Amino acid sequence: MCEKPLMSLDDLLINDCAKQIIDGDSLDVMERRAYTPPMCEVFRNGPTALEPQNQYRFDINVAAREQLPHLIENRVEKVVTASGQQVEGYSRPRTIGIVFSGGPAPGGHNVIAGLYDAAKKANPENKVYGFILGQDGIIEGNVCELTDERVNQYRNLGGFCMIKTGRTKIDTRTKMRLSIGTCKKLGLDALVVVGGDDSNTNAAFMAEAMKDEGIQVIGVPKTIDGDIQVKDSEGKSLCAISFGFHSAARSFARNIGDLCTDGSSDVKYWHFCKVMGRVASHLALEVSLQTHANLTLIGEDLAEYVDQERVEKARTEGTVDYTAYGMTLRHLSRVVCDAIVRRAAVGKNYGVVVIPEGVLEFINEVQVFIIKLNTIISEYNDVHDTDFHSDFRSLDDKLEYLRRLVRGIRKMGPETIWNARDDELFSDIPEFFKAGLLMERDSHGNFQFSQVETDRVILELVKDYLGILKEKGRYKVGIEDTYFTNTLARAGLSAESYGPVIFRNYGVGRFLLVKEELISLKTLKQALVKAELMEEEDPVPAAIIKIYEKSVPNLKVQTHFYGYDGRGSDPTKFDCTYTYNLGLTAFSLIAGGSTGQMVGIRNLEKSFESWEPLGIPIAPLMHLEERGGKMKLVLEKSVVELDSNAFRLVKAMREKWMAAAPGPDRYRKPGAIRFRGDLEEDKPMTLSLNSL
Repeated sequence: MCEKPLMSLDDLLINDCAKQIIDGDSLDVMERRAYTPPMCEVFRNGPTALEPQNQYRFDINVAAREQLPHLIENRVEKVVTASGQQVEGYSRPRTIGIVFSGGPAPGGHNVIAGLYDAAKKANPENKVYGFILGQDGIIEGNVCELTDERVNQYRNLGGFCMIKTGRTKIDTRTKMRLSIGTCKKLGLDALVVVGGDDSNTNAAFMAEAMKDEGIQVIGVPKTIDGDIQVKDSEGKSLCAISFGFHSAARSFARNIGDLCTDGSSDVKYWHFCKVMGRVASHLALEVSLQTHANLTLIGEDLAEYVDQERVEKARTEGTVDYTAYGMTLRHLSRVVCDAIVRRAAVGKNYGVVVIPEGVLEFINEVQVFIIKLNTIISEYNDVHDTDFHSDFRSLDDKLEYLRRLVRGIRKMGPETIWNARDDELFSDIPEFFKAGLLMERDSHGNFQFSQVETDRVILELVKDYLGILKEKGRYKVGIEDTYFTNTLARAGLSAESYGPVIFRNYGVGRFLLVKEELISLKTLKQALVKAELMEEEDPVPAAIIKIYEKSVPNLKVQTHFYGYDGRGSDPTKFDCTYTYNLGLTAFSLIAGGSTGQMVGIRNLEKSFESWEPLGIPIAPLMHLEERGGKMKLVLEKSVVELDSNAFRLVKAMREKWMAAAPGPDRYRKPGAIRFRGDLEEDKPMTLSLNSL
């Protein structure tokens, strides 16, 4: 046998095939970099100006008026074509800074690209600086000037790699003073903050503080959670969705769609998929539409749950059962168990469950614990000028502190918050969930739902209840009638004789269910002896044992978390186009003299030709919310609306997508995010449905 001589390593390294493989850029990346997203018509017409839109109304919070007096009267501004002196003002030289704040979201680089392109086109002398590692970069003066080479390297690519990101907030006088100093040293005319609800809230306070310094601050709505959706007080939509949502949802849907394929191939696993989304369930809803998973929990729907049986029972007794309103952890586990049991009954001992990471926030008993513990931790930190989690490092130490509050040993505010009833209920929670509820809060004082094993909390309860149902004989795997008949025929046994003894629905339906009282081989043998199909001393026929053992469910579970992979994915064409135009809009707001405005594009749910770039006032959108045990002004998160077309459709299709009936599953394959060709969907499904 003649062996082919090996190529030398030097020759291998310069080989065209090898070079293409070891090069950092794939063909997709190269094509993405070369792509220029389309621009809204107003940006194609030359310099722009701003036109106030007085038809929008907002319910202004008193605290917002007091804390943001220079911004509270801001109006919605529409980007229009400039004329006369407006052209000269648009083209004057400017120095602009931009910063990423919070977790990455696909499309962020195109915000920079749009801002940079607009600034350089308006005046080649314009400078754009990027602050490194988020708002720490502003405080510490860690900055770089953006160039063609640097911007071009990241066009249409995912992540925030160009200038990185961070989670620091400029929320103290010292931080604000240092930030103003950095901006003045750089000679900034304006600062663009790309972030979520907290970051845009921060942008408003920065705009207020920097107004007298002549520095404009503009916010850009970013979050894969999809919970920044802006409407005025009359329900007129100004910002239908934040950027990054579509890309992350598509990334999650592709992976979960593959699990649907795996489940129906291997037919033995239940896949529990937790998807990122903090409080709102927008991502879970979009994934449900994309994949048709067997069961999707929507937190907002759970919050509206009413146990009608308990309400009726209380009514007949002449009382009111307040615990019948709102979902409990126990009942939530029953919902999941019902899906598992019903699918098993038709031979489908597998499936896919989608769980939003913030689902527990809609469970009343959990929410009460979180509010109380947030307050206790915050007050402890304030009173002791230290950190609760540093002083009480172990779970036992934290639990002992709570018990001391109940006993009155700790004489401080929270002793009236945490009572004996709380302590009793808390003691019933699994240890790992107690640790989760007592974990360290994030930098904003928020409970970190993404760090809680939500799926595990639900799974523990599900397994416990399925065990009870199994013992009672209610959880069985259905046996296909033809399989039963053929198996017995091969063994020389009569299906007509054994069938009525073993199955509770023999002769009815395609899948047969073993009788509830037959919970072991012992009870099975007793039933066969009683029916005179065998003697007490005879062994149970092997074919009958095979059928019985096949009916005994063996729940096998795989858990998955979809979050960081989706927020780091490359953007869809929708997000590429959306974010590039957000960047263009940001420059138009700066050139028009705005500050304290959030960039928005109206009519996202319509065709691209209808998109309308706007500046949306941040201050009028703010309301008071509990953060870290204190009431603070923040942008309100948008949750799933239960009267929206998207949710109503998912609710209407629940039974069909659960597929707890003989026949094929109803899974949908969403496919990969495509950048080439014309097959890529042009917007999120929820957006398309809700615009109908």
